[in-house]
Amino acid sequence: MAERSFLNGVPQYTLEDFEHEFADRHLLHGVVARWAEQAPDRPAIIEVDTGKEYTYQQFDRISTLLAVKLIEMGFKKGDFLATFLPLLAEHIFLEYACFKIGVIHAPLDIRLKAPDVIRSLDLIQARGFVFPGKTPRSDFSALGEAVRENCPFVEHLVQLAPPEQTLSGALSGVVLYDEALRAMDNPVRLPAWKSYLEATSQVGETDGAQVIYTTGSTGLPKPALLSHRNITCQNMGLGGAFGMSEGRMLVNLPPSHVGCQAEQLMTTLFWGGTAVVLHMFDAVRTLKAIQDYRVEIFGQIPAMYAMQWRLPDYGQYDLSSLRLVLYGGQVVGRPFLEQLSRMAPNFGTGLGLTEMAGFATYTPLGRTVDEITGSVGYDMPVTPLSIRQPMNPDGTAGKELPDGQTGEICFTGPQVFIDYVGHKEAYKRTVSKEGVCYTGDVGYKDARGLHLVGRSKLVIKPKGYQVHPSQIEDHFAQLKDKVAACGAVGAPHEVFGEGVVLFVETQPDASLTRDELESHAKHIASYMRPLHYVVVPTGTLPLNRAAKTDYVSLKARALVEIEKLRAQGGWDR
Repeated sequence: MAERSFLNGVPQYTLEDFEHEFADRHLLHGVVARWAEQAPDRPAIIEVDTGKEYTYQQFDRISTLLAVKLIEMGFKKGDFLATFLPLLAEHIFLEYACFKIGVIHAPLDIRLKAPDVIRSLDLIQARGFVFPGKTPRSDFSALGEAVRENCPFVEHLVQLAPPEQTLSGALSGVVLYDEALRAMDNPVRLPAWKSYLEATSQVGETDGAQVIYTTGSTGLPKPALLSHRNITCQNMGLGGAFGMSEGRMLVNLPPSHVGCQAEQLMTTLFWGGTAVVLHMFDAVRTLKAIQDYRVEIFGQIPAMYAMQWRLPDYGQYDLSSLRLVLYGGQVVGRPFLEQLSRMAPNFGTGLGLTEMAGFATYTPLGRTVDEITGSVGYDMPVTPLSIRQPMNPDGTAGKELPDGQTGEICFTGPQVFIDYVGHKEAYKRTVSKEGVCYTGDVGYKDARGLHLVGRSKLVIKPKGYQVHPSQIEDHFAQLKDKVAACGAVGAPHEVFGEGVVLFVETQPDASLTRDELESHAKHIASYMRPLHYVVVPTGTLPLNRAAKTDYVSLKARALVEIEKLRAQGGWDR
């Protein structure tokens, strides 16, 4: 391995490093195949919920067999396969099967309701949809039925359930996996084996690999398409910056999140480590997994840490195996960093973005709370950072600004995503003609690194999720007999990072209660639900000069509201 130079305490990975030193790790499935050859018996995945372990060799073979099954079903390069699943080992094997043959994997948030799932599928015209069977909490057959009725472009419904519990007309995921595994010892005898070899040989590093839905300034989530190259370049930078090497990383974020996929899971695999996987986040089970499996590295959003630190028995867990803890998703204060620094010898953060396939800046290891406070770190030569004026009307990048001057935070390089599927104009507004990605964040850089000042977008981040106000507003606008207009804003929350405050303007002569609003909120994802409602009379929702909702005014009013709640012992619970 080449000797690495450092600048501001951050290793300087370059494009030349990526092209030469890591040339055999540009394809996501190629990473697994590499380790399957070099360290076949090394654990790649430990599934906490089942206690099962899978070596790199097993991982590579299972995903190959599933890829052959997808070929048999008629999937081809460029098709989209959407999954609505927890982070099961089978889920991971299936997405890597997609990577092997050029099928684009699109993980959906498992807390979405049917209308949002249907909209997400429609945006990418998914050819396949994989969803759960009956669980202790819910029977997802109704969701499958809704997709079948509203998404004629979905040719393959796959339900992860035994045949007798599978929706009529859907393929049993259990049967699919069983059939694949039966060919484990001699896959070359499979009828589609030659077709598989041809398909996998056609997959290139600049091809789309995965869609992660992100919220932008236009409102509703857009499908950001990431290539193999985007993701693996980020894997090099993130793992290199924080010395991940071959350690054990806990993976406990939602599989629909870039933090789970590109950052936690794929970076671990890129460096030959072991992913200790939880199906779903749980504060107690996260700590227990660290203790039981001697996890060395993990990263979360601040809200998740806050939930764990508030547990009455937090101090009873043995977290001594941790050597690095990371956080991302929002700016934090000194008290948070002080608590984080007590968890492990090293702690850090950076600026992570879906459109950049994850982390693009990194704080140096070994720094104090004082040195990290207020900064999200430094960039690397492979993904240069610039602070710029807004994009020019002709689509070219704005002028680069000097250090210390506030402007639009931008990046260039191999990590810049390749498309918003079906939203060409939105992509042009985000990535300039020269390939400069405008992140939507505003900040400045100086000798201490990059500093976030605010967001040029209206995104709210409850519990680390990205939610645009219109997603919440459109839902409550369905109460059209009682709701004239509404405006959703985020307000600081000690546990969730941000909480949603919804201002609701009533129709003339209409009455509206909190109970009615909370009842209606049950039909959207839980993280989108407002924590506080402010009902205002007709004609009093503040508007700006363009006669649009004045979110600046609403945010100021929300801060007043939550201070009242805090004085009464509420809000931050």
